[in-house]
Amino acid sequence: MTVTIYHNPKCGTSRNTLALIRNAGIEPIVVEYLTHPPSRDVLMSLISRSELSVREAICEKGTPYAELGLDDEMLSDDQLIDAIIKHPILINRPFVDAPNGARLCRPSELVIDLRRRRKKDRSRRKTAKWSSTKTAIACADTCRYFSRQLVALVSEAAS
Repeated sequence: MTVTIYHNPKCGTSRNTLALIRNAGIEPIVVEYLTHPPSRDVLMSLISRSELSVREAICEKGTPYAELGLDDEMLSDDQLIDAIIKHPILINRPFVDAPNGARLCRPSELVIDLRRRRKKDRSRRKTAKWSSTKTAIACADTCRYFSRQLVALVSEAAS
């Protein structure tokens, strides 16, 4: 199973997501997108597979977003993608690409959502169990919980 994380080592959320993946026993392909930005096609695929709009994939904080006038609602998706390609710091992070789908993992715990995307036909019982577990993690050791979930993700992807 190949998992790729588009990573910014200066971002705490990106570091946490990478740690969750590694704690699950997965060694992902790490793409430091500031030095090795994705191609236009790869970027558009990530955004599409994540079920995001182009605007949702743009990071505003700590970027030239305002200076470039990207808050202008009249800008097309192509114009926004052009700006992202020219200024990779605009890519919201971290994106994780796995066989089950792609996800913008903000907060980092959303990496677990990739597991849920694989099985869209889950029974009510499993959904209720997931909800109970999700509630319980507020008091649990988050890293261990998510590591177990990622191990399950790997097991499901392998089957």
